[in-house]
Amino acid sequence: MVPFVGIFCVAMLINVGLTFRSSSYWNQFKIYMGYESPIAVEEESENLVLSENKNSDNTNEKAGAYKNLLVRYLIVYMLAALSDWLQGPYVYQLYSKYDFSQHDIAVLFVAGFGSSMVFGSFIGGLADSCGRKKFATLFAVIYGLSCCTKHFKDYNILLMGRILGGIATSLLFSVFDSWLIKAHATAGLSSYLSKSFSWMQYANSSVAIFSGLLANKAANLSDLRPYDKDSKSHLGSLFHVGGLVNPFDIALLSLILCGLAATFLWEENYGSPQEISSSNEVNKKQQSGLQSFQSAYNTIMRKTELVYCGLICSLFEGSMYIFVFMWTPSMKSLTELAGGDSSALPFGFIFSTFMVFSMAGSSLFSIMVEQQSVEKLGIQVFGVATVAFALMAISQNDFFTFLAFNLFEMCVGMYFPIMGTMKSSIVPEDQRAAIYNIFRIPLNVIVLFSLLTDMTPSQSFSLCVIMMGAAVYLMHQIMKIQACKSEPKEEGIENDPEMPVESIEEISAVDPDTLLSPDTDKTD
Repeated sequence: MVPFVGIFCVAMLINVGLTFRSSSYWNQFKIYMGYESPIAVEEESENLVLSENKNSDNTNEKAGAYKNLLVRYLIVYMLAALSDWLQGPYVYQLYSKYDFSQHDIAVLFVAGFGSSMVFGSFIGGLADSCGRKKFATLFAVIYGLSCCTKHFKDYNILLMGRILGGIATSLLFSVFDSWLIKAHATAGLSSYLSKSFSWMQYANSSVAIFSGLLANKAANLSDLRPYDKDSKSHLGSLFHVGGLVNPFDIALLSLILCGLAATFLWEENYGSPQEISSSNEVNKKQQSGLQSFQSAYNTIMRKTELVYCGLICSLFEGSMYIFVFMWTPSMKSLTELAGGDSSALPFGFIFSTFMVFSMAGSSLFSIMVEQQSVEKLGIQVFGVATVAFALMAISQNDFFTFLAFNLFEMCVGMYFPIMGTMKSSIVPEDQRAAIYNIFRIPLNVIVLFSLLTDMTPSQSFSLCVIMMGAAVYLMHQIMKIQACKSEPKEEGIENDPEMPVESIEEISAVDPDTLLSPDTDKTD
């Protein structure tokens, strides 16, 4: 039997150590222990601040502005993440409790991912043009309606709820990041962006642990029952309360608070470098969903980095979803193979261990990003994830498989700040939310494929090995492209990136003696 308690304790120690190392208290600790003198640490901190704030005369004011921005963002984001985590563990159980077949439940899940793929392809473009704050509030409304549908034991109503949930998921994974990046740029705080993404992932993992405990407590408060079981009307037996519906009600409350917080704490920002000040300008900026999708797609196709970046996102996050689907049956089968009782597995405890390792990964990112570029970190993280999935695919031992699970979760904790930081510099601001949603189209294809095929956990993890290997290659290609761009060029016509190739060839073909001819009018 796997020593789950012992591994959890080790995970907590690792997390605490890495979090402390990435915090500002580390310098004070070095002084206290005598590793460095106070003067050296002070000079190091001062140089770091100066390098990050070359154009700022008041670093304290900028640091205060950053803290204010981060707190305002995290309040809204954590409420949104709380609503999402509260629902996740109980969706399948609720459908099963309503006595729907496994096939019907699979169709509901496919509908959710399908709607995310279809509607997400253009809803991000609308967010860029109409305002990301408005669409963050719209996310709360749409997801709230999806929570309300969970009270009804009616397949069509639940299907509509899954479609609404898919739309809300597209907004959650595009609009919130887009608002954060633009808010940093507007406030002149772009140098703090990688730190913000690290905090964001750390907060997300913390919320996941809390929501798991809260949802478990709420679901066990009472039994799921019809609102009026003695009623002879169809509505009386259709509408259910209590039991597994309770986590969705708490999620609804969280979404109401999220919408209100976004309304009062966030300022509006758009996918354009200029602020939009009049209704006429708003109308000019707004495009139809199809036009936004076409424009964003054309932008991606013109820039190889964007194509590679989108594929990397789909490959890693697709592997992550496959892991979510497959770790439970994998642990059950390996536990039974070892002669244990799979029904006694502490799934809540296991999930908490995953989240603690994910938190540790976000702290590790904060440490390593000071020494390496996010692209180099990406190659290392994807390489480790490849090894983790390979261990999952070939291991027949529940202990080593569980260690591989946690190794991958640490990679997940590093992945999101890595990709958030990299996408902030690669993706054009005016189409950010639209492009982010297009990135999710291949992801949803991967998820649908995993749902509609009957692969074993070992086969699924083997597929993830291939996808992670491809992600390593694509990240290496991005590094090569960026290295070519950063190479110094010779002085001359090659330095003008706007000059067409044909013009360069024509100028190069001209005889230099002709250009220096005395008959040439020097005033032209």
